[in-house]
Amino acid sequence: MFERLAAPRVFGLPPGVDFPQALVDGLLARCQGQPPEALARVELIVNTERMRRRIRAIFDAGPPRILPRIRVLSEVEPPWTAEIPEPVAPLQRRLELVQLVSGLLEAQPDMAPRAALFDLADSLAGLMDEMQGEGVTPADIEALDVTDQSGHWQRARDFLAIVQQFFDPETDAPDGTARLRMISEALAQHWQSDPPEHPVILAGSTGSRGAASALMRAVAHLPQGALVLPGFDFDMKPANWAALDQALVSEDHPQYRFAKLMRALERGPEDVHHWHRVAAPCPPRNRLISLALRPAPVTDAWLAEGPKLSELDRACADVTLIEAQSRREEALTIALRLRQAAETGQSAALITPDRQLTRQVSATLDRWGIIPDDSAGIPLQLTAPGRFLRHVAALFAAPLDAPALLTLLKHPLCHSGDGRNDHLRLTRDLELHLRRHGPPFPDAAMLTRFAEDRKAPDWGAWLVRLCGQDGRGPLPLTEWLARHRTLAEALAAGNTRDGAGNLWVQVAGIETLALVRKLEEAAPHGGTLSARDYVDLFGAVLGREEQRDRDLGHPHIRIWGTLEARVMGADLLILGGLNEGSWPEPPTPDPWLNRVLRDKAGLLLPERRIGLSAHDFQQAVGAREVWLTRAVRSDDAETVPSRWLNRLTNLLRGLGNTGREAHAGMQARGQSWLALAHAVEKVTPAAPATRPSPKPPAEARPKQLSVTEIKRLIRDPYAIYAKHVLRLRPLDSLAKAPDALLRGIIAHKVLEDFVDASVKHPDRLSRAELLATTAQILGAQVPWPSARAMWQARMARVADGFIADETERQAEALPIRFEVKGGRDIPRLGFRLTCEADRIDRAREDGRLLLYDYKTGKPPGPAEQKHFDKQLLLEAAVAEAGGFEGLAPAQVARAVYLGLGSSPENREAPLAEAPPAAVWAQFETLIARYMDEIQGFTARRAMQKAGDVGDYDQLARFGEWELTDLPDARPVP
Repeated sequence: MFERLAAPRVFGLPPGVDFPQALVDGLLARCQGQPPEALARVELIVNTERMRRRIRAIFDAGPPRILPRIRVLSEVEPPWTAEIPEPVAPLQRRLELVQLVSGLLEAQPDMAPRAALFDLADSLAGLMDEMQGEGVTPADIEALDVTDQSGHWQRARDFLAIVQQFFDPETDAPDGTARLRMISEALAQHWQSDPPEHPVILAGSTGSRGAASALMRAVAHLPQGALVLPGFDFDMKPANWAALDQALVSEDHPQYRFAKLMRALERGPEDVHHWHRVAAPCPPRNRLISLALRPAPVTDAWLAEGPKLSELDRACADVTLIEAQSRREEALTIALRLRQAAETGQSAALITPDRQLTRQVSATLDRWGIIPDDSAGIPLQLTAPGRFLRHVAALFAAPLDAPALLTLLKHPLCHSGDGRNDHLRLTRDLELHLRRHGPPFPDAAMLTRFAEDRKAPDWGAWLVRLCGQDGRGPLPLTEWLARHRTLAEALAAGNTRDGAGNLWVQVAGIETLALVRKLEEAAPHGGTLSARDYVDLFGAVLGREEQRDRDLGHPHIRIWGTLEARVMGADLLILGGLNEGSWPEPPTPDPWLNRVLRDKAGLLLPERRIGLSAHDFQQAVGAREVWLTRAVRSDDAETVPSRWLNRLTNLLRGLGNTGREAHAGMQARGQSWLALAHAVEKVTPAAPATRPSPKPPAEARPKQLSVTEIKRLIRDPYAIYAKHVLRLRPLDSLAKAPDALLRGIIAHKVLEDFVDASVKHPDRLSRAELLATTAQILGAQVPWPSARAMWQARMARVADGFIADETERQAEALPIRFEVKGGRDIPRLGFRLTCEADRIDRAREDGRLLLYDYKTGKPPGPAEQKHFDKQLLLEAAVAEAGGFEGLAPAQVARAVYLGLGSSPENREAPLAEAPPAAVWAQFETLIARYMDEIQGFTARRAMQKAGDVGDYDQLARFGEWELTDLPDARPVP
C-alpha cells in the first residue's frame, strides 16, 4: 500500500473534513486496482468506539467488500513474545484508592473534609492514570523539590508514595493505561526485529496522552505503518509551528500536540501529507481560523498576514453568530434551528461541553416531540432505577422520616409488581394521615396500626421493612451491597410476590443491574465503610456511568460532546456555550500537584485540556454550516466570550470594511433567529385579576366561627370565605418541623401540667419542677434533639419570672379549669361563637373569674385587642354569659396574656375600656354585617403588615392587584 520510506509516514486531514468518511475514501483509493483481500490485510487502529462504529457504518453503506481489521486503541494486543497480564477492573482500583484516601483523612483530618473522600479518590485515580501514561513513577514524584512550596504539597507528595504498589511492573493486574503503555513499548521493541508486513494505520488520535503517543511513534516507524492526524492545520507557516516549542506557553494551542509529535518523530510539519485529496468544506474559513488561533507569541502576525486574507465573505457566509441575552434564550434559539433541520431532513448536531445547555435544549425540543440522539446519555443516578436505589441507600444513613417514606412509596418502581393500584391507594391515605397527624418519624408500630385500620396487614408487614435500617455500625462493602440489593428488590416487588418487580427491566434497569454486579465483584476490595460513606460511594459510582438508548433519538438530530466532534458527519454544526468557563472548561483543580510540580515531573499541564478543546473547536468550526452561540448573561452575572470566539471577532473587526461586514453578516443572521425565538415566547397579555370580594348567598355563609378566627375575619375576610364557604384547607406540610405552632402547643401542655400539679401539690411550684416537666414533655413529643435543647433553654430563661408571677397569681386566685371549651350563640342570626380558654382562675376573695392565655410570641397591645385581636375580650363575654362548660355566669375581673417569648411580657385585656357587654354588642353587629348578602369577603382588608402572608393569597391572586385597589364585590351563585 505504501512505498518503503526510511522516515516515519504521517498524513493529515484538514479541519472541517468528515474525518471517518475521508479516512475510508483515502483507504479505498490506495487499494484501487488491488485484489479484494488487500483491504482485509489492513489493520486500522482508531481512537474511540464511536469512530469505529462510524467507519463500519460507512462500509456497510456499500458496495459489498471485505472490511479491514478495525481496532480501538484500548484493544491493541501485545506481541506473542510479551507476557502482559489483563488490566485490573477500573472499579476495583477505585475502591482500593478509596481505602487509601480514607486512611489518609483519618491520619490527617485537616487535609480535607470527609465528604471529599470520593472526589479525592477520583482525582488520585486520574493522576495515577496520567503518571502511568506519561511514564512518570512515584520515584520521580519523590524526587521533586518542594522546599519552596507550601506544606500541603509536601504532604501530598509523601502520600503519593503509598500508591507505589500500583506502579510495580511485576504486578499481576496493571491499570488499563499502564497496560497500554506496556503494550506500546513491547510492540515497538518487537517490531524492530519483526515488523508486520501488512499495513498498520493509526487514525484519529492527537497523541495527547503518553501511552497513545508511544504507540503512534511505534506505528509511524513501521515499513507499512502510517498515522492519519485529524484536523491538521495545513495553513500554518513554519515559523508558527516553530513557536509551539514550549508547553508552558503553547499547550493551549490546538496544534501543539501535533508539533510535539513531529518533534518526537524528528520530522517537520512540511512532512505531513494529505491523506486524501478532499477539499475542506470552506478553505477560506480554515485560513481565517488558523490565523485567529495563532500561538500567543506570534499573534503580531495578524498585522502582517491579516490583510492578505481573501474571500472573507465566503469564509463567513455560512456562519451564524448567536449572542443571546440569557441561557434560556440561547437554548430556545438552538432548539428552533434543530427543529427546522428535523423538518427538512438536514442532519444537525449541537456540540458543547455544557451539560446544562444540552438539557435545556432537549427539554425545549421535547415540546415538539423531538428527542435528540445524545451521545452523553443520562447519568445512571438520574434514571428511574438509579434514583430508586439512591433513595433506598439513604435509609441506611438517616432515620426514616415522612418525606423519605413517601418519596420511596410513590416512586414508579416501588411495588411495581402485582397490586400496585391498592398500593397507590394506601399510599395516598398514608400521606394524608402523615400530613394531618404525623408523626415526623414514622415507626413500625405506627405503620402497622395504620395498615390494620385499613385492613391491609400484609401491606403493613411489607412496609415496616423500611423502618430501622439506620443506626448500623461500619460494615464490609459486600454486606452493605447485599442489604441494599435485597431491600431494593423487596420494595420493588411489593407484598404480593417475590422477585424485583420492574427494577431491572428496560435499558436503564439492565445497565444499572450490570453496574451493581460489577460493584459486587469488586466489593471485596472495598473494605469496611460507615453508612454515610457507603451512601456517598454508591451515589458516586452511579454518577460515573451513563445510560444511552441508541434507538430512541431522532436519526438526524444529535447532541455531541467535544470529543464526538472528531467523528462529525452532520450538515450543520452548532457550537454552543462559547463562554469562558464553559468552552473551554476551566482546568480541574489538582489537590496532589500544582502546575509547577507537574511540569517538573513531566506530567501534562492543566492547559492540555484547553488545547484539546481548542482543537475540537478548530475542527468543528470548519464544517459546511456552523452556528456559534453564547449567552451574554448567565443566571447572575455577565459572561465573558470564549477566547476563540473573542479572537475570531477581534480579527474580523480589525480587517477593515470587508472583515467588519463579514462579522456584521454573522450577527445579522443570528439576530433573525433570535427574533424568531422572541416570537415563539411572545404571549398575549392577560388582564390582571381584581381584588376579590365575593358575596356568597346567606345560606352558604359560615354559621360558626372560633374566637381565634375573628381576628382573621376582621383583617382578611377572604380567608374565612375560602375556608368555610369554599371549604378549602391548606395542605399540611409533609416534612414536619419544630415551628412556632408546635412550640406553642408544647408550651401550653407544659404549663397546663405544671400549674395543675402545683395546685394539687404546692411544694412543686418551683423552677426545678417546671424544667423537669418541660424536659419530660419535650422528650415525649419533640423528636428533634436540637429543638428540644433550644426550647428547654427558652423555658429556663423565663422560668424564674414565671414562677414569681405564678406565686402571686395563685395567691390571688385558684386555677379551676384548663383548656376548657365554651361558646355563645347569637339566636337572631343563627350563629355560634366557639372558644377554648387556656386557663380560668377564680378569685379567692370575691369569686370573680380571671382568664389567662399563654403566648409564645409577642402578646397584642391594648389598641390591637380593641380593634382586631379580640380573643380575650370575647372569651370574657362568653364567661360572663356562662358559656364555658361547667362554669356558671360570673363577672370577669381580669383577662391576661402571659408572654413566654424571648422577652417575656404579660399584657392585660382592656376590660375597662372595652367591657364584655359592649364588645359582644360590637361583635353581633360585625356578624350581622357578614351574614348580609350585600357584604363581600374582601381579600386582605386590614392586614397588620403589608408583607404578611396569608394562606389563601395565591387563591386570591394577590400580586396581580394592590392593597390600594378597590374591592371587586361580586355575588357568588
